[in-house]
Amino acid sequence: MRRLLGLHDRIFSAISGLLGEWFLPTLARFAFVAVLLQYFWKSAQTKLGNGITGLFNLDPNGYVQIFPKKLEALGYDPSGLGIIYKLIAIFGTWAEFILPALILIGLFTRLAALGMIGFVTVQTIVDVTGHGAKIGQWFNNSSGELIADQRLLWFVVLITLVVKGAGPISLDRLLKRA
Repeated sequence: MRRLLGLHDRIFSAISGLLGEWFLPTLARFAFVAVLLQYFWKSAQTKLGNGITGLFNLDPNGYVQIFPKKLEALGYDPSGLGIIYKLIAIFGTWAEFILPALILIGLFTRLAALGMIGFVTVQTIVDVTGHGAKIGQWFNNSSGELIADQRLLWFVVLITLVVKGAGPISLDRLLKRA
């Protein structure tokens, strides 16, 4: 058994040595961009109003997504929202564009990934408390619990980026060398 464990350790130590420090952060960024980048950008696009001013005057749908119960109480009229609600919605929409873009190009990756963890946490709270999504559970025979399973995997990717950074193919690395 010791020989088998020794062989196991030698093989996987060699693989780890070949992959080095670049592999995990590069894989995490790739996974984020392949799976979540368009999800967040398309979600943000549904919140924008018309034209360039739509960056500041969100579509009513944007407010419904972010403050569903508040908008329902207002008869789905966002004009009744206070300035704080409007600023939260605008900055949240911008974050949905900017943070994934930063991860894509590998700029301020650790901060962007930390920001995304906060964003996904708030998104999850709104999904559960405002939209009635079911959290689901871990440690069952289903890998499709949309909140529990999916968001845990998102967090693993994002935490990897917080801990490991962007990897070698990034603006972070390029700027460090300059």
